[in-house]
Amino acid sequence: MSSDAMTQPELSTSSADKPHNPRQILSVRELSALNTRSNYKGLVQLAFHLTVIGCSGYLWVTNFGNWSLAIPALAIYGFSIAAMFAPMHECVHRTVFMNNSVNDAVAWCAGLLSFYNSTFFRHYHKWHHLYTRVPDKDPELTDPKPSNLGKYLLIISGLPWWKGKIRGHFRAALGQLDDCPFVPETARGEVIRSTRWQLAVYAVVIILSFAVRQPWFIVYWLLPLVVGQPILRFILLAEHTGCTLDANLLTNTRTTLTLLPVRFLMWNMPFHGEHHLYPSIPFHALPKAHQQLSSHFAHIESGYIKVNRDIIVTSGRPA
Repeated sequence: MSSDAMTQPELSTSSADKPHNPRQILSVRELSALNTRSNYKGLVQLAFHLTVIGCSGYLWVTNFGNWSLAIPALAIYGFSIAAMFAPMHECVHRTVFMNNSVNDAVAWCAGLLSFYNSTFFRHYHKWHHLYTRVPDKDPELTDPKPSNLGKYLLIISGLPWWKGKIRGHFRAALGQLDDCPFVPETARGEVIRSTRWQLAVYAVVIILSFAVRQPWFIVYWLLPLVVGQPILRFILLAEHTGCTLDANLLTNTRTTLTLLPVRFLMWNMPFHGEHHLYPSIPFHALPKAHQQLSSHFAHIESGYIKVNRDIIVTSGRPA
């Protein structure tokens, strides 16, 4: 088990203790078997994800005018780019590859494609795991809430996400991190440098696009990501919305059973309850973990359409 994986569970083999601590549901041996990282599985998953990006992107840019093919290709291309959030998330946990430097490099590049900064996200996400759904502590609770249909549609559009990411990246690049208590003083320099490098890459691509008078930045990245973000918002909104506002890991997170292509592009993140209960488990072992843990969770839903329909129906009610 990697010592770098976030929020490692405290374990006990005593069955008498299991009801008192959800992280003792699995025995040490069972968890150890699930915790094995695999360079091969990580590389294969990453290669296939990049293949989907490449093939759908090729169909998108080579079929202008043939909209019956171009539009579906754009949707797949856009979502596959937005879904690079998933490998970034997994590599931030450092559970994908055996070498942590490889995890960090893949996380940074995946964040570059999905418009996240992995260095900032590592600290933000660590607090999300430490204080999941705990009011005034979980940084995700500051995100907009779907309190009515209008706000739900606004969130799904991705507009608040774009606003937050643009503002957040520039504030981080300028060193304005005082409102980010999850970023320790010792890590601020690294976060600032990482964000500046990321913005520099975007600037270079924009400059090159202008220099050759080709809309590369828009056609290959910005427009597809605008199209793909609503799909990602639709998925991520299901992870915790409507779950309990407390530290109970069996009730504050939702697992959503979904189609294999979605599970694939999201690197098994739909098994989100299992991931939060045992963050040290790599993406490829989460389906097996689900088989062992599913009976313990309060929120297991059959499909994202159902979850989002329930969110709409209950929007406006007290949490």
